[in-house]
Amino acid sequence: MNKILKLSMLALIATFSLTACSNKTPDTSSTTTTPSSLNGTTAKETEASAESDTSSSFKSLDEKGSYAMGMDVGKSLKQMKEQGFEVDMKAFFNAVQSVYDGKQTKLSESEASIAQVEIMTELEAKATKKYEEEAQANKEKGEAFLKENAIKEGVKTTASGLQYKMIKEGTGRQPRKNDLVHIGYEGRLIDGTVFDSSKDGASDDGVGEYSIVPVGQIIKGLGEGLKILKEGGEATFYIPAKLAYGEEKVGNKIGPNSVLIFDVKLVKIDRNGKYSQLKSK
Repeated sequence: MNKILKLSMLALIATFSLTACSNKTPDTSSTTTTPSSLNGTTAKETEASAESDTSSSFKSLDEKGSYAMGMDVGKSLKQMKEQGFEVDMKAFFNAVQSVYDGKQTKLSESEASIAQVEIMTELEAKATKKYEEEAQANKEKGEAFLKENAIKEGVKTTASGLQYKMIKEGTGRQPRKNDLVHIGYEGRLIDGTVFDSSKDGASDDGVGEYSIVPVGQIIKGLGEGLKILKEGGEATFYIPAKLAYGEEKVGNKIGPNSVLIFDVKLVKIDRNGKYSQLKSK
């Protein structure tokens, strides 16, 4: 966020000028026919034809290049809009034209810098407020979920607050802190959103279906849960935010104060094993 706010529009244009020099050749190695291709052409062919027609509408390289620079600057302005700053396009183009023509601008360089700092401060305040509101909402939803879940049939609660439901009792050994475990798992939020799965990237024949996980190097709640299982066992773990990522936001799916749910199958244990590979069959 700060980088976008601190860069001037001229800097953005200069950046574009450097990166635009590298030509990119579109991938035409394969095409996909869509149901809408009634005339026998493919979707890629139709799209390529449309792009060619649009591109040929420019009368000169100057016009085409200027449009391309406008697209690049527009992306940055769109990002600022998404962060809560509504760009006054009239004022923006007025300033661009004045600078481009070498005319006197309405703001001095120092005044412009101060304005950018003010914008940055305002956006940071908005982002902080949004984050705090999300954290509070997730905390309330999570507490309500765990309270209701705790009294459901088969659900047990440990001293730490971890909840679990045994799906299948194992018959083998139980993991210890320094062990590696081979597990199949799916992680999701209380609204059902899946954020991780051991099957991600697995082949159709099942290779890579299980992940190798160091028990002592994962979130506290899951580590505690794994120690409850025996080889061959399966369980669902309901992990309070304090035993997961707390107030930290992780990726695009796990918000602050999120309760995490894991369905886990413990396949086997490597006693004091070394974390030498990521996937196993």
